[in-house]
Amino acid sequence: MISGLYQGQDGDSTLVLRVDVDGPRPTGRVSGDLFAASGATVTYDGSFVVHAPVVTAEADETRAEGRGEFTFATPDRDVRVTIIGDGGTARVAGRDYPVRFTSRHFREVVLEQDSVAGAVPFVSYHTGRLRGPDGSPARELNVVEAWAEAGVGMTVTEPGVIPVDGSGADLAWDDAELHHAMTQQFSQFGDAPAWRVWLLVASRHVGGYRGIMFDYDDAHQRQGAAVFHDAIKGDSPEAQRAQLRTYVHELGHAFNLLHSWQKNLATPPQPLGPHGGFGDLSWMNYVQNYRPGGEEGYWAAFPFQFTDAELVHVRHGFFRDVAMGANAFGAGAAEVAPFEQPIEDHSGLALELRAKDPFGFGEPVVVELKLSCTGEPRVTHGHLHPDTEFTQVTITQPSGRTVLYRPMMRHCVDRSPEIRLDAGNPAMYRSAYIGHGRDGHYFQQPGEYRVRAQYIAADGSHVVSPPCLVRVRYPATDDDHRVAELMLGEDQGKLFSLLGSDSPALRPGNEALDEMIDRFGQHPLSVYARMVKGLNAEREFKTITAGKRLRIRPPDPKQGIEQLARVAGAGTIDNITLNMVMRRWARAEARQGDLPKARAVLDKMVATFQAKGVNPIIMGQIRKQAELTSQALSLEA
Repeated sequence: MISGLYQGQDGDSTLVLRVDVDGPRPTGRVSGDLFAASGATVTYDGSFVVHAPVVTAEADETRAEGRGEFTFATPDRDVRVTIIGDGGTARVAGRDYPVRFTSRHFREVVLEQDSVAGAVPFVSYHTGRLRGPDGSPARELNVVEAWAEAGVGMTVTEPGVIPVDGSGADLAWDDAELHHAMTQQFSQFGDAPAWRVWLLVASRHVGGYRGIMFDYDDAHQRQGAAVFHDAIKGDSPEAQRAQLRTYVHELGHAFNLLHSWQKNLATPPQPLGPHGGFGDLSWMNYVQNYRPGGEEGYWAAFPFQFTDAELVHVRHGFFRDVAMGANAFGAGAAEVAPFEQPIEDHSGLALELRAKDPFGFGEPVVVELKLSCTGEPRVTHGHLHPDTEFTQVTITQPSGRTVLYRPMMRHCVDRSPEIRLDAGNPAMYRSAYIGHGRDGHYFQQPGEYRVRAQYIAADGSHVVSPPCLVRVRYPATDDDHRVAELMLGEDQGKLFSLLGSDSPALRPGNEALDEMIDRFGQHPLSVYARMVKGLNAEREFKTITAGKRLRIRPPDPKQGIEQLARVAGAGTIDNITLNMVMRRWARAEARQGDLPKARAVLDKMVATFQAKGVNPIIMGQIRKQAELTSQALSLEA
């Protein structure tokens, strides 16, 4: 067997070579990366892959040769590898490299795993404990072994445990806290691609998610992930099996693997598997969405491995497309075609987008999504917000270019609560901030934009909305210009996505919002700065110190009340966001010890929406929401 990782050097050029023609699940490829040494530095030169090499063996010599696909221009695209024993030669781009065998793995990655005290990390699962597919060998699998089967050698550093002494009872993490924790941890690695990934085992996420890949809009993405112990804990075989899948799944995103049903949104687009990707037997599929058979069908057929196409990517994808901190998730800010209505649509569902008209220049663009049934009752999942990626949004800019909105944080939802849409509950609604994501600001110039959304229903149906016109008006005054400058910074965009943060990495953004309130407090757009500052003040904020201890900044209810009360009274924000703001305002009042005032705020919320003429069904839901919030605040008090 000759497959594995080889390294060689010719002068100042280093070749990292991968030969994958025999051994477990060979993909029949040869690939490699080239690096150049200059002084005390090493830079990346490019990559290549031979998709179908001709392999010949004579005595103790094996040759693999073929035409290569390169990331750079070269007059000589013929690649020839000759292996004798544990070494040989490789001719690549006209240069000859003597190479030596270094590993049976095709990639070598360092995994640094930290856990919050009380969140017990997953150890291993024996695949024979529960019924699986015939022909799949029963074996003991942990995260390292699962990735080893994919051809990735994973070295785990000494695990760290983060104490929670004095941290209070609330150990639920939100996106802003995770963003801060991960940027803090990764600052030691430097802003450069590296085969290194960080995994945080936390207690729980405020949204109830099982896992999240850290991925925001800078030049060095996919460097870490978090899994949430409270959502996946347990000693039963079913729980252990689910934990293994969650860990491997989240780390798969760090290798730039998309969900099974999203591969057509990559750059370049990849073909979807059966049932629009939901039929993939892969770590990257969602168990509950597998077709056919759902969760039961998935586990009965899943061999605990990646698909063949995913193996090709992990083993032979070009360096910058796979290495952590290199190309953005999905390989970059892809220009895409706007979603088109299906030729036939028998889903019984309709999707609509709504937006205010117009938006001020620099104003955070928020759209309302409405999913309704068009006839007979329908049952589907409730993941309508685009941060779960069952809903995607395209934005056609004034230039005519269409881009895909990509959320700053990616939430993996391994459980999909069923929603029944019928006469008593004809529609569900979500509000989504789409003004900023992993590619920066999407509405950076005045003009007309056309926004369209696609919802992937529980049965796999693609429900597409009509286009929604979003108009961004030109600034009319000098104050409008200055306010827009303060709103359109990259850090400010991240703060709007995260609904505030204490992270020092975002200090310039917070300073800009403070200036917005201090100097332009009467400007209509100042309400958004107040909202971000108020929401962040009203909550506690977790920080992992350099010594890996957990510290919590307590809520500041007085500051939260001061800002959120003004937001609620401004009449500027959309109804769904207003609902959230008023409930958080009520929580701030309760945390300050004034339960009657908290209940009065909730009563005011009901009266506000009643005065807006909200339809009776939604009005009933708002009253129920106010009642449940009041009960929860009483219990918390």
